[in-house]
Amino acid sequence: MDSRVIYVLESNTERKKQLQTVLDFMGELVECQTQWLGDEQLDNALCIIAGDCVDDLEALACDYPNVPFISATERHANAVRRANVVGEISQALTYDELSHLIRYCQAYHRHLPSQRGYHGKNTDPLERKLVGQSHDIREIRKLIQQVAGSEANVLVLGESGTGKEVVARGIHQLSRRAKGPFVPVNCGAIPPDLLESELFGHEKGAFTGAIGVRKGRFELAQGGTLFLDEIGDMPLPMQVKLLRVLQERVFERIGSSKSISADVRVVAATHRQLETMIADGRFREDLYYRLNVFPIEMPALRERAEDVPLLLREIAERFKEERGISVRLTERALQSLEAHPWPGNVRELANLIERLSITHPNQWVDVNDLPHKYRHIDAEDLTPEYPEELLERDALNAIFSEQDEEGDEDSSELPSLDVTGSAEIPESGLNLKDMLAEIEVEMIKQALDRADGVVAKAADLLSMRRTTLVEKMKKYDITKV
Repeated sequence: MDSRVIYVLESNTERKKQLQTVLDFMGELVECQTQWLGDEQLDNALCIIAGDCVDDLEALACDYPNVPFISATERHANAVRRANVVGEISQALTYDELSHLIRYCQAYHRHLPSQRGYHGKNTDPLERKLVGQSHDIREIRKLIQQVAGSEANVLVLGESGTGKEVVARGIHQLSRRAKGPFVPVNCGAIPPDLLESELFGHEKGAFTGAIGVRKGRFELAQGGTLFLDEIGDMPLPMQVKLLRVLQERVFERIGSSKSISADVRVVAATHRQLETMIADGRFREDLYYRLNVFPIEMPALRERAEDVPLLLREIAERFKEERGISVRLTERALQSLEAHPWPGNVRELANLIERLSITHPNQWVDVNDLPHKYRHIDAEDLTPEYPEELLERDALNAIFSEQDEEGDEDSSELPSLDVTGSAEIPESGLNLKDMLAEIEVEMIKQALDRADGVVAKAADLLSMRRTTLVEKMKKYDITKV
């Protein structure tokens, strides 16, 4: 039942009584009016049943688009074409007819754009953390909003890295316990003999090494939410003790007989198949049903591939905000990443963005810039072209550097270049253009000779493109050896 009020605007006594009786029977809150109500009441209106008290229903519905209206007269039904005039009720009023319209009005309020966080840029904290517009992720956000206001235990299921703790934090932040602490515990990361002390605390001298009083996680989470991650890794003896706390809402520190009230909302999570573990005797069935009051199953990232670009952009934006380093992905790179199976789910995706922020900080990342396992589409590698004179200069510098290193005896006949590109001019002077041409011809001949006349291999030796070498061979009239 919706706690909102259904307002009936009807002056016909018999019709008003008929509507009141049926709505009361349905368990709805009803107020009958004989004139138009004030605006302040509309905030709490589930719907308005417009009878003969309303002269112009279309104008009224136009003024209040957040409120669904139900026409109760034939003249309204024939004249009104507004989306928030959701239907009409016949003179022969039936329970099925009215209950269908009321359910529609409830859905109208649940799915109002203002309830979905449509405010231009994403301002909904839950939508910012659980990024995506796939059907599955939208359903999960809806489930979180539904369960957050209750005190029900929640069991979050899903593969590692899917964001189960994000769900738990979302439930906490939307609940009445939001101002209280959120305390996470990884049940699989704590040795079994220490888990009881970790959860419930201990008194001084309770066991060897207990040198003082220590509060457990249940006590630290008082007034807030306790997140029991990897609950499937909890040993059976601890499962029994946890079940008792969930049933009786009290616990004791180790070494104490004083009961402490457990004012804690429990959210548990696991990547394991608990029903299979129950069949194998590794998980208690009664604990499972105590935790599984409201299950939420997180989909694997490969099952919502359409969300990958949104997640990549959102995580990259967070890196930019937190570290001042941007990572920008081309459309081809995004397409390639959509095709990746993501065995590590969202955690793997976040790790990739961190890696790219190191290898390509503040740069565009294309397919061939991605690690090999993320390249799922063919893309031509980008090979920059440089001005010919720049390539020639680098090649000559390399040649002279190599000659210096090898101590070539004939190098004294040529001007030597140091690493800065400076040269020593002979006393008699030189014709630089002719000298460079002679050197170039000689180097090309040597490269062709070393490559057995294969132009492509000779071009590699000279660090130039094959087409450039062919052009130079024509220029100097050099034939293959």
